Formats: sequence, structure tokens, C-alpha cells
Amino acid sequence: MRRLAAGLAAAALGATMVATAASPAFADPDLDPDVAGGHTSLQFDANPEPARRGRPITLEGKLSVQCDEDYISGFVSVHHADYCKDSERWHRLGWKRITILFQPDGSGKWEYVDTIKTSGKGYFGTKVPARTSGTWRAVFEGARWLAPSEATDYVRVVGRRH
Repeated sequence: MRRLAAGLAAAALGATMVATAASPAFADPDLDPDVAGGHTSLQFDANPEPARRGRPITLEGKLSVQCDEDYISGFVSVHHADYCKDSERWHRLGWKRITILFQPDGSGKWEYVDTIKTSGKGYFGTKVPARTSGTWRAVFEGARWLAPSEATDYVRVVGRRH
């Protein structure tokens, strides 16, 4: 009910709203969450490549969901959460959590690094010091009606150890 009241209040003020998730009260029970707008895309880049030991590595990317007709369902809105142009087929997902993990060369385990949020336009970024070569991983764990997504990027670290 709060979402409905917020949507009506925003409409009365002439505000633009974008839907990002279906509310249980208004959702179509026959829609499959993995089909109804749940196709997410996580673009991710770790740079520079190669990185110098002790210098910062920039981890950045963008989280999007495919624009499907079935995705917007009922009177549902989340303010400042998505961005979609008429010519684009993808919404940029704002204010979603991205978990950053690292797997050093020779290790079979992922190490937790940080959890960051996407900006209102779906972009995220952070910097970490380069210590050793390995694979960086960004993970979006999914949300109601949004499938999980992840991406990886390998960075070789050069330079002497102290």
C-alpha cells in the first residue's frame, strides 16, 4: 500500500516514475521471475592490466536488466532505480548491491573484498590496492523478479614484493 500511495502522490506532483520490481499484491502470479524481465547483465572491468604492485586497481561496471513488456506489472514503482531510453532495450538498475570477490592465482577459494551499491544510473566502482595476480569477480545476487548475474576479470600484477 505504501508503494501505491507513493506512486499516486508522485503522479499528483507530476513526477516521473520507473518500475523495477513487481509487488506481490499486484504481480501476475503466472509470470515466471526468470522470464518476466529478470534477464540481468553485469558488465565488469578491472584495470589497469597489468597492474603494478601496490598501485590501485579500479573495479567498475554496470548492472542492467532487459526491457521486457511484461516487466512492468501493476502500479509498482521504485524511485530513481532504473534508466531506459526508448532506443535501448536495457534498464540500468540503480541502488542494487554488488559483492566484490577475489581469487588469487593458485588458490581455489574466493575472498570477500567489499559490497558496494550501484549509482542511480546503474554504475558501480571502487579501488583496491594491487597485491597479487588473480581473478576479480563482481556478483549481483538478484532480487525479486531479477535474476542473479556475475562477471569476472583477470589482472596480472607486476613488480617486486617488498
